[in-house]
Amino acid sequence: MITVIVHINNEDPVLGEMDELPKTEDQIVILKNPRKKDGKDIHYLEPAVTIVIFPMHRVNFVEIMPTGEEEDIISFVRE
Repeated sequence: MITVIVHINNEDPVLGEMDELPKTEDQIVILKNPRKKDGKDIHYLEPAVTIVIFPMHRVNFVEIMPTGEEEDIISFVRE
């Protein structure tokens, strides 16, 4: 699972997980466990919703969050 933040036109960003990143030819974005960045429920979704499909034309961009492995990499050290 890949944790992402999906930025949707005229809405707050949505945090969730994807099985794989969208391809250039995809028309939709499938997001599992959708929630706000602070973990709260999204006001326009029912509380029991676990998967959301957004049309790609409504998506501004997708942020890919670092995994635990990437966070352990030290990229710059100053002494």
